[in-house]
Amino acid sequence: MSALWDVSDPPPRADPTPRADLPPRADLSPRPDSPPRAEAGAREAEDARLIEESLSTPERFAALYDRYSPEIHRYVAGRLGTQAADDLTAEIFLAAFHGRAGFDGRRGIVRGWLYGIATHQVAQHRKSESRLLRTLQRAPLAGEAESGHEDLVAGRVVAASMRGRLAAALAAIPDADRDVLVLVALAGLGYEEIAQALDIPAGTVGSRLNRARKKLRAALGGVNPMFGDADG
Repeated sequence: MSALWDVSDPPPRADPTPRADLPPRADLSPRPDSPPRAEAGAREAEDARLIEESLSTPERFAALYDRYSPEIHRYVAGRLGTQAADDLTAEIFLAAFHGRAGFDGRRGIVRGWLYGIATHQVAQHRKSESRLLRTLQRAPLAGEAESGHEDLVAGRVVAASMRGRLAAALAAIPDADRDVLVLVALAGLGYEEIAQALDIPAGTVGSRLNRARKKLRAALGGVNPMFGDADG
């Protein structure tokens, strides 16, 4: 399998074929995953409008599939592998489509809502995530299978010699803390978005992230797992 934990890689299915049970694709120009704040605000408003419009015109929801399926696929692939992501991405959006009437824009944004659904799906496949981490612990330094795991979590910490220790540390982190860590490192979500996705207070996001960072930092001998620098 390819290097799923390298966030610079393009998603394996850049132009996914729509499922028969999803609404038809809408024409929506591609946009960057991390737009400036002003553009992000406009997109958030447009996303909420698409949800509302899709209640009476279901095909409008396909615009959200086009917009967010590549990054949701990358997030799931980074945690469970490409094959699982190929199957689960469509299921995530199908669940979102069926549950769209329950979206409440007063409680957060569509992107955070989608990552919440995705993280819930990942939670149903914890054994697959554990197998992936065990594979990374055993992988040769040259990396034949799922190499690049450290690139996702550690950002600029790319030394292949750390992969086994990092995978072991990730496997030892409680599920709830690991969810927060990868939503920051892979999805690039902020505290408020993660709080929405996981339905927890923003303060809890901070405490879980701090615990996860400390464990990874210790496993890497003092290297900051999020920024690639050394404590001191």
